[in-house]
Amino acid sequence: MLYVILGQDAPDSLERRLAVRPEHLARLEALRDAGRLLLAGPLPAVDSPDPGTAGFTGSLIVAEFPSLDEATAWAHADPYTKTGVFHEVLVRPFKHVLP
Repeated sequence: MLYVILGQDAPDSLERRLAVRPEHLARLEALRDAGRLLLAGPLPAVDSPDPGTAGFTGSLIVAEFPSLDEATAWAHADPYTKTGVFHEVLVRPFKHVLP
């Protein structure tokens, strides 16, 4: 089943985000390579594809996992969660309808 993972960034976490980004992306690439990643990306803090020093407010991931528990465990093991980039993580089942 698909699950949406919505991570909310902690205030002033841009430096930490950038520092652990390669580890975060490696985990996403592993999901992609396994054919389990539908989409993933950051949420810019301003209306721009490159928010610069304004940074990000969080990230959205939609990926396939065997269960809600496994999706939650994956999200909580992410470097962004473990290093405090995310101060809150929401994991919910997702039903893909369109496109």
